[in-house]
Amino acid sequence: MGERTEFEPGDKAPNDGEYTEVGEKSFHTEINNPKRITLQKGESFPETSNQNRKWKKLTKARVH
Repeated sequence: MGERTEFEPGDKAPNDGEYTEVGEKSFHTEINNPKRITLQKGESFPETSNQNRKWKKLTKARVH
């Protein structure tokens, strides 16, 4: 079973990292000026800008 990729306010961060707000259907929803946060493993996610958003971990692009 894979690791969760989207998180609700109040959920605990699974890993240290940077997280950003995404829309309910993030693969095609654009958000202007999404909130970005840095959390340590175990810290709680804060509220989002509106109830239809979730938190998602930012991934670093790999350079070949």
